[in-house]
Amino acid sequence: MSKVKYYYDSETLSYKKIERKKRRTFKFILLFLLASVLFSFLLVFIAGHYIESPKEKALKRELANLEFQYELLNKKMSQAETVLANIEERDNTIYRLYFEANPIPEEQRKAGFGGVNRYKKLEGFDNSELIINSNKRIDKLLKRIVVQSKSLDEIAVLAEEKEKLLTSIPAIQPVNNKDLTRMASGYGMRSDPFTKQRKMHWGMDFTAPRGTPVYASGDGVVVRADSNSSGYGKHIRIDHGYGYVSLYAHLYKYNVQKNQKVKRGDLIGFVGSTGRSEAPHLHYEIFKDDQRINPINFYYGSLTPEEFSKLLERASLENQSLD
Repeated sequence: MSKVKYYYDSETLSYKKIERKKRRTFKFILLFLLASVLFSFLLVFIAGHYIESPKEKALKRELANLEFQYELLNKKMSQAETVLANIEERDNTIYRLYFEANPIPEEQRKAGFGGVNRYKKLEGFDNSELIINSNKRIDKLLKRIVVQSKSLDEIAVLAEEKEKLLTSIPAIQPVNNKDLTRMASGYGMRSDPFTKQRKMHWGMDFTAPRGTPVYASGDGVVVRADSNSSGYGKHIRIDHGYGYVSLYAHLYKYNVQKNQKVKRGDLIGFVGSTGRSEAPHLHYEIFKDDQRINPINFYYGSLTPEEFSKLLERASLENQSLD
């Protein structure tokens, strides 16, 4: 029951009842309802933007976990692509070259998929572009692996016919480097130790004390064992046949002589610092058809894939050479 209000009339000296006008009452009710609606709207807006429900929190955690897993997947794919690219390069520049097989063109290795849209079923989602790009990347990686696998099958057949070639190609490190700590400088642009200028370093430098044994990296014939080449000091050159020659420079002394036949792993000399050398080390080069090539690709006979990756990382550093 609503309360009745009165006012005091000073003229009649009596209390009179206050009569509320219906129009004023309607305005008051309308204003109250409008204020309630606005308050409710603000409450819903604030709750929707600033207050998370348990379900929303769970979905956010799941989304963050998916983003983290996607980032890990991307890193793993990048690592796989790097390793595969290294294998492909060795396949084209070493294995296929050894067995006189034509290199596989880059466009063939990395070709996409033509024709029907293979990813149509993945369209229409919030993250369709992300999902489609990931699937394309994985599919291309798998195709490259298939191409490389077929290439290695072909190489395996050729290898059976060319066992002599495999024993002749320089395939081991020329000094004992079990822990891979003797790799001082690799093939490529390096700082010259004497002029401090960047110039091409045509081989690999292995640090070792004077007198450390040096071994033949493949079967062949010693064609030089002298100090008549400028800068190399006492050095040995072995002709392995098939266009391959290995060079061992800055030696302390020889253990072979010209025209001597050697086998892979034979002791041929000892580390020194003769010629243009800053400190005792072995400078090692590989020639193919009179052209210098990177020796890093010729250690498949003595290193595991993990060891090769570690050596590759050391050899790629642009540091100072020792000669």
